[in-house]
Amino acid sequence: MGGSFRSYLLFLLFPILLILHETVIHNHRHRHSNTVADDDVTPALSTNSRWIVDDRVGGERVKLSCVNWVSHLDTAVAEGLSRQPLDVISKKIVEMGFNCVRLTYPLFLFTDDKLGSMTMRQSFMKLGLTGSIAGVQVNNPSLVDLSLVDVFQEVVSNLDENNVMIILDNHLSKPGWCCNDNDGNGFFGDLYFDPEVWIEGLSRVASMFKGYNNVIGMSLRNELRGRRQNLKTWYKYMQKGAERVHATNPNVLIIISGLNYDLDLSFLRTKPVTLSFSKKIVFEIHWYGFTDGDDWITGNANEVCGRVIDRITNNALFLLDQGYPLFVSEWGVDQRGTNDNDNRYLNCLLGWAAENDLDWALWALVGSYYYREGVIGMEETYGLLNWNWRELRNSSFLEKISPLQSPFQAPGSNALGHKIIFHPSTGLCMQSHSLSLGPCSNALGLDYTPGKILRVKGTNYCLEASEVHTPVQVGIICGDDSSTRWEAISASKMHLSSKDKNGNNVCLDIDSKNNIVTNDCECLSKDSSCDPSSQWFKVIDSTSFNIAPSPISISQHPILDGSISSI
Repeated sequence: MGGSFRSYLLFLLFPILLILHETVIHNHRHRHSNTVADDDVTPALSTNSRWIVDDRVGGERVKLSCVNWVSHLDTAVAEGLSRQPLDVISKKIVEMGFNCVRLTYPLFLFTDDKLGSMTMRQSFMKLGLTGSIAGVQVNNPSLVDLSLVDVFQEVVSNLDENNVMIILDNHLSKPGWCCNDNDGNGFFGDLYFDPEVWIEGLSRVASMFKGYNNVIGMSLRNELRGRRQNLKTWYKYMQKGAERVHATNPNVLIIISGLNYDLDLSFLRTKPVTLSFSKKIVFEIHWYGFTDGDDWITGNANEVCGRVIDRITNNALFLLDQGYPLFVSEWGVDQRGTNDNDNRYLNCLLGWAAENDLDWALWALVGSYYYREGVIGMEETYGLLNWNWRELRNSSFLEKISPLQSPFQAPGSNALGHKIIFHPSTGLCMQSHSLSLGPCSNALGLDYTPGKILRVKGTNYCLEASEVHTPVQVGIICGDDSSTRWEAISASKMHLSSKDKNGNNVCLDIDSKNNIVTNDCECLSKDSSCDPSSQWFKVIDSTSFNIAPSPISISQHPILDGSISSI
């Protein structure tokens, strides 16, 4: 009788318990508000001229150091959930030094109710991905029977729990691999790209994630392209989409792409966008080595680097001077390190990105895909993680880019500014305790005078070339001798050249122990077989890295009888 009564009582209470359970789940997914509750919640961001800033802490700069997490392919599910638990992936992103994810999505996920309500299991079954289903059941069992929209929300929520900012990127309309000119997703009016459906989809996404404080930006559309491209239509719909997103969710940054696969924003030089709001607009570009075919290995790397940077300056970099942040939302290399074309491109890009201290998103986190272009389990060689999503594909790559994950500069701090010398191929900087390479957090602070003197900050000492194949030195007679004048030469502007004591032209270089030396200048032009990376240096502005007084010990100084013990 007692058992029957308990069963009857549970029968009466079950609907109430079910409602309470759904409420807890709903609150878990939508628990965030636009009010900052504590220091761990990421507030809404805005722009201050070319910088992205947090006005709630005095306009402090927030540098976006993002990685692309793909969620727009045929399954419409964030990749990797069959390989690792969601929380493990999120924590791995933080462990690797990233503060942000560019999370891609297909528009139809939010505009096609049939697709959005499909479960992850159903989506995988449709493609015959039984192995992926088994993997999700092991690693993320609570997700396998959620709708695709709910799975997307769970990814966003988990990233928030790990204090990772998110940029929601509308990568294309119909789920699948991107991109080509004829895939129906390229430009307004294409088969799968109805502009009114797109605007409605942006509005739904902006509304759905309005309560998520870690969703700090929305990228309106990835890589516009194809024969329909024209400026009249671009201005009409990009401005209309931006207005709709801002009206729906005024907290998010609105990230706008240009034409020709996100390579061209040059038209904004003479005709800026016209919007009813300000301090929320960011522009994005892409830059890959393969954009220029195999030029990096068939041409001279200095000349290719200079030519490509000139093109990017004309196509996009001018926006910094117009007072907009520029977000390099896709760049990347073959992480195996065997692609010489990519390797040379990378050194050029890192020097340029450090010099301009840009916000960026690396392609990609993904080690492998559930299903890409008809292939099950395809490996992503541009991915940071291995095929199994467990190990790093190339740990030295992360070490190399780590200085770019922190800001070099901050808005409104010119009075505190100094220069540091950055070496792109190692990701290291000239040190404050020795004239060798080491972490940029301990970089030597310099002034670079109009006379091309690299003077140690706060002293009368300067960098000096002695003889070829010898370490660079510190001199006390600065300016009267050509050996203390350093000029960025070659098309790349990354060879720092001076004259040694014998009047020979020399360039900064590194030896096998990362000591900075002077050698004959190499690979300046024409020769395509020559790799100039060891001699590529950038003198960059910095207000962020430590320049606390620290001794510099240099031996064999010709003026001071042997050594300078400290300065």
